[in-house]
Amino acid sequence: MSVTMRDVALRAGVSNKTVSNVVNDHPHVHPATRARVQQAIDELGYRPNMSARGLRSGRTGVIGLAVPDLRQPYFAELADAVLAAAERRGLGVIVGQVGADRDHEIAVLANGLRQTDGLLFSPQQLGTEDRGLLDHLRYPLVLLGERIFGGPTDHVTMHNIEGARAAVDHLLAQGRRRIAVVGAHPDGRTGQLRPSDLRIRGYREALEAAGLPLDPRLERTAAPWHPEDGADATRELLAADVDVDAVFAFNDALAIGVLRALGEAGRRVPEDVAVIGFDDISNGRFTLPSLSTVDPGRDEIAEVAVDMLVERIGWGPGAGPPPRLHKASFRVVARESTGATLAEGTSAW
Repeated sequence: MSVTMRDVALRAGVSNKTVSNVVNDHPHVHPATRARVQQAIDELGYRPNMSARGLRSGRTGVIGLAVPDLRQPYFAELADAVLAAAERRGLGVIVGQVGADRDHEIAVLANGLRQTDGLLFSPQQLGTEDRGLLDHLRYPLVLLGERIFGGPTDHVTMHNIEGARAAVDHLLAQGRRRIAVVGAHPDGRTGQLRPSDLRIRGYREALEAAGLPLDPRLERTAAPWHPEDGADATRELLAADVDVDAVFAFNDALAIGVLRALGEAGRRVPEDVAVIGFDDISNGRFTLPSLSTVDPGRDEIAEVAVDMLVERIGWGPGAGPPPRLHKASFRVVARESTGATLAEGTSAW
């Protein structure tokens, strides 16, 4: 027999109405009560009738997630984390791929994703100069990433500068002094709110703090951030005959390409060149050698973003607190590509 709301109420020691308030994400439920009800839901495997909920509330019980590129492992794994976080709250998710298309991003921002109650949106082409587009939204929105700050919506992002500094500091701690980066933006501009600009800033700050000179020959452009781009940039670096003993790749996909190019050139990792990436994607554990990386808090980003969106949906238009900004915690994950052994595990930051 299927589990009912009454079964959950009996298990949690609350009323049916309290279970309904938790299932429908009513904001005025005591945290301890919410946790007890959620535990009962998880233990019993209760699944709300989404169609009935939608008819009663005018909501679909589905949220949207719009990301730039599902070929990027980070966004694929972020989508997986959002799906899991939403399922734990009895919600479905529609995932949309926007691509590197400004017009498409503007259209998604204007209308959201169809048949959803709200949207998690990670734009790539829009910037802070476009925040006026957020002033008259007709649906709840939580922004992800670095592109639009200071707008009237909740925002969940990562510590790009600090995470990059930590990656370089990790290499410096291994005695590396000629540290290249792969993934700088081809236009060469700085001061932008793009991951590439923020991460190169962290890289430069770490070298300057260590008293090391900046060498433009060690800063290699790559776009987009796929393995083939990392491999091409590394081949160009080696062909330029620049002295290098470490590479910081701006994401793990690039780093996998870096490993390939170094192997082709007969450079041993980490003996000759240490390599660290950023994102902590699953495949990094299975490269040879395994890939050191920065875990930017992807699961925390998913959990917090879904919670914020659910709260905004529950509060309704114009209600709730002022816009909130959350930056997820991060850590350096030290693996074989920077000299760590399997027994040494990870380093927390």
